[in-house]
Amino acid sequence: MGKPHVIVIPYPAQGRVLPLLEFSQCLANHDIKVTFVNTEFNHEKVVKSLSDSDNVTELVNMVSIKDGMEPGDDRNDFGKLTEAMDRVMPGELESLIEKINTKEGDDKITCVIADGLLGWAVEVAAKIGVKKASFWPAAALTVISLLNIPKLVSDGIVDSNGRILKNQMIQFSPTIPPMHSTNFIWASIDDQATQKIIFNMLSKISITSKLSDWNISNSSHDLEPGAFSLFPNIRPVGPLLAGNRLGKSVGHFWPEDSDCLAWLDQQPINSVIYVAFGTLTISDKTQFEELALGLELTNKPFLWVVRQDIATDIDEAYPKGFKDRVHNRGRMVSWAPQQQVLSHPSVACFVSHCGWNSAIEGVSNGVPFLCWPCYADHLFNQFYICDEWKVGLELNKDESGIIRHAEIKDKLENLLSDKSYKERVLNLQAKTMDSVRGGRSRENLNNFIEWIKDN
Repeated sequence: MGKPHVIVIPYPAQGRVLPLLEFSQCLANHDIKVTFVNTEFNHEKVVKSLSDSDNVTELVNMVSIKDGMEPGDDRNDFGKLTEAMDRVMPGELESLIEKINTKEGDDKITCVIADGLLGWAVEVAAKIGVKKASFWPAAALTVISLLNIPKLVSDGIVDSNGRILKNQMIQFSPTIPPMHSTNFIWASIDDQATQKIIFNMLSKISITSKLSDWNISNSSHDLEPGAFSLFPNIRPVGPLLAGNRLGKSVGHFWPEDSDCLAWLDQQPINSVIYVAFGTLTISDKTQFEELALGLELTNKPFLWVVRQDIATDIDEAYPKGFKDRVHNRGRMVSWAPQQQVLSHPSVACFVSHCGWNSAIEGVSNGVPFLCWPCYADHLFNQFYICDEWKVGLELNKDESGIIRHAEIKDKLENLLSDKSYKERVLNLQAKTMDSVRGGRSRENLNNFIEWIKDN
């Protein structure tokens, strides 16, 4: 009898590849054979971004399958991508498993661990008769909102295509925070055809979650006690990176600028404003300029992640003379080793889009937030950060929908001068670290590993 062999397959987005690859390394370190399946498009980017010091390929076998899109297609067209994936990837995954099982002998695939958005992967696992688990990289609160889609439709809050029929606050249980109907993930999609495609995909989640033997969440009970009390079959095993002693994630789509760490070494303790908005956020020229001016007005050192695709003609997007005026205290990079940045003692706060990975990385490193949510689950996560955990502040837009430089400057000054934000996030950090290193998250992880190994 060979060792247990799992297939791990993420939804093809940066924020979902990272935690699932971290989880894969964790399983590999517990003597489980792991085959990690990216799309061909993302596999190439991940492999290119690996540094010589990354040993992930020694632990995890990284392979790829087709996503159904043509080479020149826009993979940010989520409607087209979703339809292509549903059409092509189930067959691709089944063929890959058959190929592995033919070649590997005793080390046949024994379990499929799929991103919670990839219900078809769970169905493939059920079809071939192996164990199956759904991994949720987002907050449990987000998962609960998706599991309640059938109820939202029956209650007339949304129609069968996902269109919002009632603008109102909704609370699925007294134990979890209320949410507004216009903040649901699919509601941020402007194109109705795309919204319908994504909504139909999300509508199936309540079925495939029941089909899974395990539902795992990259969260902790201390972060979301109400959510896990409401749905105890979703078991937290995170935050995964909090248990990584090196504080270094792998699986990025772009090479990291590690030189910024040496720059951070030169800054005073608890002084640097770190600014990063994830992988998909796009900024118009006016908003980009307002952010630059707001950072300049703080008169504090800042590290700003400015992706080349974050704005049109990025080199011309900065305010005139900005780079010259801030060159002694401001550093702009195309991509940063975020976990190492957030753990650096010079970092004082995190201006964030509030993606779940960023939220839990900030908490795990005891860094307070200035919240700049953009779409999808960001508004749910901002509610946690500002209203539930009280470890950050939110920004207000003016009547034209722009966050002005004065608002940015004032909120940063408030955040950095009020020490209670830092105290609360350090308290939450301690609880979170205890959970992942020896509490409920660790216990759930150990039980999951034993379940995989139990033949």
